[in-house]
Amino acid sequence: MSVSLRLRLIAMSEVCTERPVLSPTKKTKKPTRDQKNMSMDSLKDVYIDQLLDLHSANNQSAKVTAKLREAATDTELKEALQRGEDGIKEGMKVMKSISESHGKQGESEHCKGMEGLVREAEAHALDETFGDDDTRDAMIITQYQRMAHYAIAGYGCLAAFANRLGLEDERQQIQECLDACYSGDKGMSELAEGGINKAAV
Repeated sequence: MSVSLRLRLIAMSEVCTERPVLSPTKKTKKPTRDQKNMSMDSLKDVYIDQLLDLHSANNQSAKVTAKLREAATDTELKEALQRGEDGIKEGMKVMKSISESHGKQGESEHCKGMEGLVREAEAHALDETFGDDDTRDAMIITQYQRMAHYAIAGYGCLAAFANRLGLEDERQQIQECLDACYSGDKGMSELAEGGINKAAV
């Protein structure tokens, strides 16, 4: 076998056995919405996206609010958390109903923003060690209000979108959710300032 032929065979062998180099750290991101069927092309697309997001947020916050209620010791706080949980579930129904009226399933989105707030609530109000029940109650109010403020921002944006899109019936439903959320947040502040924070000092 000639030298030139031998070199050609070696080169062909190297090409056939060559493998692509894959990055060990590169991961495929899991989509948080049905990206194949939903493109952000208009305000209505943003509106529907945020309906789905808030449905997921409510679903997550309702579950942890129930846990916060069980951990609370102040009777009035327990009652307020129960009302809050009921209000959150009502908001879920409204978000689901409106989403479905636009041909979207409420369960198709996962809200990572609320996921983070729920983890914070669990870490700081449920898993943390407290030497005093009033101190835990004060922390429970703190974590609940952080989640409530997320919902208030969400409902406020949705109400504005619905108004701009001329969806008056939907705007009214969303406004009722927003008003209930404001009321619950105000009630929590009154509980904290009315005695729980003082008792935790």
